[in-house]
Amino acid sequence: MFCNNPGHAPSRFERERILRFPMPVPGDPGEVLEDNFGEFMIRSLLSLVLLLVALLPATIAPGQTNSDQNAPFDARREGEAAGDQPDDPGPLAKGLSPALQRKAIRVAIKKVADWQLKQAEGHYNIQWTFAALYDGLLAASKTTGDRRYHDRILEVARENQWTLGPRFAHADDEAIGLTYLAFYAEDTQSKDRLVPTREGMDKVLARADDPKENLWWWCDALYMAPKVLAQLAIATGDQKYLTFMDHEWWLTSAALYEPNEHLYFRDNRFLTMHETNGQKIFWSRGNGWVLAGLAMVLQRLPESSPDRAKYVAQYREMAERIAGLQPADGLWRASLLDPESYPNPEISGTAFFTYAMAWGIHHGLLDRKKYLPIVTKSWTGMLTHVYESGRLGSIQPIGGEPGKYKPSSSWVYGVGAFLLAGSELAEIAEN
Repeated sequence: MFCNNPGHAPSRFERERILRFPMPVPGDPGEVLEDNFGEFMIRSLLSLVLLLVALLPATIAPGQTNSDQNAPFDARREGEAAGDQPDDPGPLAKGLSPALQRKAIRVAIKKVADWQLKQAEGHYNIQWTFAALYDGLLAASKTTGDRRYHDRILEVARENQWTLGPRFAHADDEAIGLTYLAFYAEDTQSKDRLVPTREGMDKVLARADDPKENLWWWCDALYMAPKVLAQLAIATGDQKYLTFMDHEWWLTSAALYEPNEHLYFRDNRFLTMHETNGQKIFWSRGNGWVLAGLAMVLQRLPESSPDRAKYVAQYREMAERIAGLQPADGLWRASLLDPESYPNPEISGTAFFTYAMAWGIHHGLLDRKKYLPIVTKSWTGMLTHVYESGRLGSIQPIGGEPGKYKPSSSWVYGVGAFLLAGSELAEIAEN
């Protein structure tokens, strides 16, 4: 729980929150994060007004055309597509082994991926929520050898004609570009897999900086867009994408990275806000987005790049700080510095941390002896939130701040993070 700063001016976050956050569900415990009911009502009314005017595209289903993307879309539909938190999710899974062995890891990956593949039918789209899922499913396909995950996402890409989302220069609508570029890498003769993303990002590169507001004004954006730019540099051989990425990354870092804490504020609202225990507010998933984003950028940034050392330094700083905040059960909470106010484990942040650290171990950026126990403990903990059906629970719903939710809460981006984590752990595990 946290308290706001009196006199805080509404930011772009409030103006856009309905595009990313569902309305609070009446009677859903924990949805009201502030103790101030009046402030909550004002925010809810603001969300309602924005909901009435917001336009967001739905996915292009077979038979639709690009013009259908201008159809009205409401945030509640986005939430319904991306996840849920039922009262009765069924029993937890039994028999999943926490052993850090490839066979055991693949069993867990397949159980969760199979459930999500079926659960998402009728909801597949190109929003940021699903883009993160696709990152995980493509990794899971390679790790397990199951082509179904790969092929279903390829269908989605074709149905949507390889297009980015409609909001110009909005990182959330660019995240799907990495999926398209992954398929382009498989078949570089199919230029339709490349051209829409390249043309869309070229327009972003031509945009002048706004001195009043950074392009990537919220930390989640550091997962959504930079990896696309880095992959575009590989796909095209044009370094202008890395130059632009580097420029924007460090503008955002200067605005939101707390150099003493080695953590990111989610956005500028939190620069002057504190948890009820007096600590600064550092959102678990927000920092998970960034740490995973750093790993994805470093995968694609040439070893010879003069800019690489800056990313490595920030990656190592954050990894060390986050590892030091790991609770005894291995699972980070929604608020990194006030876990007591949010007792439920937060699996999406935990999974992104696990993925990023496992990648660092695999590629020699993190000390195996120090960090392997960290990721082993977090993987063991995450397995206790897998249900017999394959549902992965305890994932915080769509939001931009620490929150509360039911143990059954499952959302596609958290599943994507879990699959990324498992796939990377399989690379460093014993045969």
